[in-house]
Amino acid sequence: MAGPPLFSPSPPGLRQTVETLVVATHGQGLVEITAPVLRFASAAGMHTGLLTLWCRHSSASLLVQENVDPSVRADLEAFLDRLVPEDGRYAHADEGADDMPAHIRTALTQASLSLPVVQGAPVLGTWQGLYLWEHRRHPHRREVVLHLIGE
Repeated sequence: MAGPPLFSPSPPGLRQTVETLVVATHGQGLVEITAPVLRFASAAGMHTGLLTLWCRHSSASLLVQENVDPSVRADLEAFLDRLVPEDGRYAHADEGADDMPAHIRTALTQASLSLPVVQGAPVLGTWQGLYLWEHRRHPHRREVVLHLIGE
């Protein structure tokens, strides 16, 4: 006997939409993605819902953080560099000295975020922004899947 379906249709009144946001990074650091995420939520036309962001990589992560004073982001990056140095003794170094530290940094941060959507926009604090945190030294094209369910 087969189990329940893995996906069931949304209840009446609920809708959902999915989009993949491609983020070009310039090496290690925080890349703000607030504006495209807000555009996605607005274009969906949903008043209330839940927005999930999912980073499809094991060497980059997502973060909600202060978006006004750049020294906050610089301090976060410096702290993570001290916490997970590239010169550690790691068995996994297939893609260079920054490979395993990038995986550890991702494990210590977040691969996904969930944000309530109210009045058609993700609820963020006055000084909060959404960031993709690139943990590798070289530029990459990262994908963040945006999934909004609501009404």
